[in-house]
Amino acid sequence: MTTDSVNVPPRNTRPPLAQASFGVGVVVQDGEGRILLGRHRGGTWELPGGKIDPTHESVAAAAARELREETGLRVPVDAVDVFAMVHDVVGGLNRISMGALVRVESAVAEVTEPHLISAWRWTDPERLPSPLFDPSAQILAAWRPDLAVAHRAAHHLRIAPPRRPS
Repeated sequence: MTTDSVNVPPRNTRPPLAQASFGVGVVVQDGEGRILLGRHRGGTWELPGGKIDPTHESVAAAAARELREETGLRVPVDAVDVFAMVHDVVGGLNRISMGALVRVESAVAEVTEPHLISAWRWTDPERLPSPLFDPSAQILAAWRPDLAVAHRAAHHLRIAPPRRPS
């Protein structure tokens, strides 16, 4: 039998319906070991972060951009350590959240999106406020499993251990 005699249906050229969301959460740690959390207007506490545009930016570039857009803090892309991938499913949508770590000696975060975040606060990771936004809790649990952060069940994959400060 030759391939010419096989009747192959034409391929579907329509794009698929969305099946996943792709985002990044940034653990910003200061010189005192505290992390930056924002109080969302919806009542949860969350890490800076947001969606990644895979057509034109890396995970690290998205982390640096989201940090700048949400807090006014500027870090170079090479200062971003991507340390984990977290995967869960919400409402039938696969949610993939990348965990990134940025270390700063000290910084003042600005509320640049007051319609979303009412305040930024430096917080001791041992005394996390609640409730935490699920993806932020999942990323914090992947970053520091010793914190025993309560979160929605998720799979996580450690990508690389975060670099230690020099």
